[in-house]
Amino acid sequence: MKKICIFCGSSMGFDPIYKEKAAELGHVLADNGCELLFGGGSVGLMKIIADVMMERGCKVTGTITQHLLDMHVGHPDIDELIVVESMAERKKILEDMADGFIALPGGIGTMDEFFEAYVLSQLRVFDKPVALYNVNGYYDGIVAFIQHIAHEGFMRKEHADNLIVSDDANDLLEKMRQFRPADVTKWVVEIKEQVK
Repeated sequence: MKKICIFCGSSMGFDPIYKEKAAELGHVLADNGCELLFGGGSVGLMKIIADVMMERGCKVTGTITQHLLDMHVGHPDIDELIVVESMAERKKILEDMADGFIALPGGIGTMDEFFEAYVLSQLRVFDKPVALYNVNGYYDGIVAFIQHIAHEGFMRKEHADNLIVSDDANDLLEKMRQFRPADVTKWVVEIKEQVK
């Protein structure tokens, strides 16, 4: 679990705890010898975790679209800033490079990135852990909704349960290390049986 991709807000949020916990996660990742992959921004929680990890001597790589770079939100001080044309290309590069994914509190962009990684993990396109850093109960609603999806039969329970959720950075990283992907073979067979 070396290269950790962080999805998070380009804003700080209103409660100071979001900034504090982003910095705390940066320190925990640094303590564990991790590298940071992220959206390349110099704003919001992105900047907080990138700055902490750079201060700790960790490698930090960002991937940003030319459109966002033109808006002067690219982080000028990180080790590497990869510039791409589309958000889809940006996500693909991060997904390919990362060993695991953590979503901090964020907006719809964070949700988009998180759910794409979660789907790819569910389908076994890759076998990498996907986690929610549930600061201040931020993701309680999402977690409850995912359990509701499974309860209503639109997701297997093991896929819902395979999502890693914690409000403690050390616990989150340890759960990511212990991650084992759910088997999709039985799931696909059962889906096919439903249409007969």
